[in-house]
Amino acid sequence: MLDTVKYLIGVAGPSGFGSKSTADQVTSHCPKLHSITAIITGATSGIGAETARVLAKRGARLVLPARSTKAADDTKARILSESPESEIIVMFLDLSSFHSVRKFAAQFQSLNLPLNLLINNAGKFSHRHAISEDGVEMTFATNYLGHFLLTKLLLKNMIETAEKSGVQGRIVNVSSSIHSWFSGDPISYLSLINKNKSDYYDGTRAYALSKLANVLHTKELAQRLEEMKANVTVNCVHPGIVRTRLTRDREGLITDAVFFLASKLLKTIPQAAATTCYVAIHPRLANISGKYFSDCNEVSTSKLGFNSTEAARLWSISENMVAQKI
Repeated sequence: MLDTVKYLIGVAGPSGFGSKSTADQVTSHCPKLHSITAIITGATSGIGAETARVLAKRGARLVLPARSTKAADDTKARILSESPESEIIVMFLDLSSFHSVRKFAAQFQSLNLPLNLLINNAGKFSHRHAISEDGVEMTFATNYLGHFLLTKLLLKNMIETAEKSGVQGRIVNVSSSIHSWFSGDPISYLSLINKNKSDYYDGTRAYALSKLANVLHTKELAQRLEEMKANVTVNCVHPGIVRTRLTRDREGLITDAVFFLASKLLKTIPQAAATTCYVAIHPRLANISGKYFSDCNEVSTSKLGFNSTEAARLWSISENMVAQKI
């Protein structure tokens, strides 16, 4: 109850920020980013677009990969209207396709640009069961496995950039508190929904699995980066639930009251983008890796999300899945 009250009020945590902090506020005193290049997936709308706007405002060069390059061009135009000197590159990427991820990585590398920030933000929720061209359940393919492969392919670029520039690289995986909703054996459930067994498919459980995978990916990658002595960190964030237009099935006093109370638990888009921006560029996060953040403060994951054995197991399975399509 006390935590809920603190959330509603927006009480600041140890970082000095809380649930009501915005992306502009948490980056207002950060160093300028004119030497920084950032890739942000899912930047065509919502949290990703706000993250892109704020990082461009602070001076970062942006690469915006998107399945809809028109939508990405619209985001670019909006950013340039506020920050006209920003350098923004739009590129095509379909995260559900291993071929597309590999093609994007190769095209980015051909630009010979540094890479300081990788923000794996894109995500989707599928009510209906669908399989990607690579034989992977679509939510898992888009939210996790595409990002896993993208990170794997670009990691060398990030490590080399950090070595040459002396500036620590940062990877931010956008997850969700919904990761804690998944229980059971992740690999067994993934195997079921990857085999066109739609009878086993539940959209919410599949989404929770993909977000749990983001958490486990963060944990395992942080350990591997430490073993490599790479000057790159990786952390995971829960952005919060964004305030959107709610659809009502019926009118009435009780219904109105429920929606009013629910609306107080939701965030605006600038508030939802705050944790991503904080973890991506705030100096306080230097050398912090393998952690999970919500409302711009470190919090605990679910018990399963903290499991090192499951993290290593998922990594091994993921490498095998993407390697089949080399």
